[in-house]
Amino acid sequence: MKILLLGYGKMGKAIEAIALKRGHEIVGKINDDNLADLEDFNGSNTDVAIEFSQPDAAYDNLEYCMENGIPAISGTTGWLEQKPEIERLCESNKGAFFYASNYSIGVNVFFKVNEYLAELMEQYKEYDISIEEIHHTEKKDVPSGTAISIAEGILDNNQNKKAWTIDPSENDSELHITALRKDKVPGTHTVKYSSPIDDIEIKHTAHSREGFALGAVLVSEWIQGKEGVLSMDDFLDI
Repeated sequence: MKILLLGYGKMGKAIEAIALKRGHEIVGKINDDNLADLEDFNGSNTDVAIEFSQPDAAYDNLEYCMENGIPAISGTTGWLEQKPEIERLCESNKGAFFYASNYSIGVNVFFKVNEYLAELMEQYKEYDISIEEIHHTEKKDVPSGTAISIAEGILDNNQNKKAWTIDPSENDSELHITALRKDKVPGTHTVKYSSPIDDIEIKHTAHSREGFALGAVLVSEWIQGKEGVLSMDDFLDI
């Protein structure tokens, strides 16, 4: 499989290492220093683009892929207000576009547990719900895309909360996300249900970027020959 890396930071390098180990070829590495080189790639010489860049670069990268026949998977967060337009471009060009806020298999199982617990706890209004996420100090978007996905899973399954916020709030209908940044932390996410009597917590702790990178490569293998707007629900078939 011929892979184009859009973004060559720590995640890009981790993806490269796993892709090469699995017998794939890296045909290009695009970052801020060589953006013009993107024009060298299209559906005839590239099987998939893996996009882990920056929020301000994601849309242009993915627009190019959709218009030039390159299936694309993206894990960049902080640009999602433009995602519907990429989905429209995907459909109109009969392309393939896969987005996930987190490619770790463990995190995506965690998402499902989170949704189930949110639904189960809806009847117990004495429990307040909160989210805490911790990431490395280089992460630019706050809260993390994973934390937002967790929050949306709660909002979709528990009507006691109507919206999420990162600001302190006395409004019981708001789901508060605490976002912390610490050195060399790949990612920790905790959902807590607190009552005067007891607390219930579910937590996912990443030990390295390898789980995210492996998931991205596995999805790249899976997406071959597929068409349309796709997600982790399609990949995991949960």
